[in-house]
Amino acid sequence: MSIKAVFWDIDGTLVDSEPLHLQALLAVCKRFNVDISDLPDETFIGVDIIGVWQALKHRFAENLTVSAWNAFIDDYYAQHCEMLHIMPGALDTIHSLHGLGYRQAAVSNSGRRVVDTNLDFLGINGVFEFSISLDDVSEAKPSPAPYLQALSQMGIAPSEGLAVEDSSSGARSAQAAGLTLVAYKNPGLPADVWIDELTELKSICRNIG
Repeated sequence: MSIKAVFWDIDGTLVDSEPLHLQALLAVCKRFNVDISDLPDETFIGVDIIGVWQALKHRFAENLTVSAWNAFIDDYYAQHCEMLHIMPGALDTIHSLHGLGYRQAAVSNSGRRVVDTNLDFLGINGVFEFSISLDDVSEAKPSPAPYLQALSQMGIAPSEGLAVEDSSSGARSAQAAGLTLVAYKNPGLPADVWIDELTELKSICRNIG
């Protein structure tokens, strides 16, 4: 079957958001007098927010709930979205694929508010048919659940979908769901195709199709 739809990861693929994710985490830790300076800055790259909480909750007061902690992080992220940077070629590629008739959606390991903040910043809500966030599924990447949900919502077979991912957890999720995997700026991923520029995606979709 030919490729009919492209499913995009967001963080690290469409937007360079890791600096803002880290700043949001550091701001919340400072608010509650929690020191995480012993952890490398890259500790939680590719880790969903629940995974971050599970790793850090023992450092916070027992009466702090995960929902309250997460709300503080989401608030900071939304209020400082000017720190985000759109990945080179992302918007041109999205609009080019749309013009060629490829359906598109976002599949993210971030929560709903962060996903919506990112998509608003990108200005592509009218192009993507929908987005899947951590709040929409029973399990986060690397489980195939997010991509299986996206396939079901799109109404296509796995062989008709292509996923663009930059992390190991995302790659494992997409491959477990049966999608063609394009690895972005990560030659170490066991992908079907590897790219350094998002603008390469248009020809890849055509060649696979």
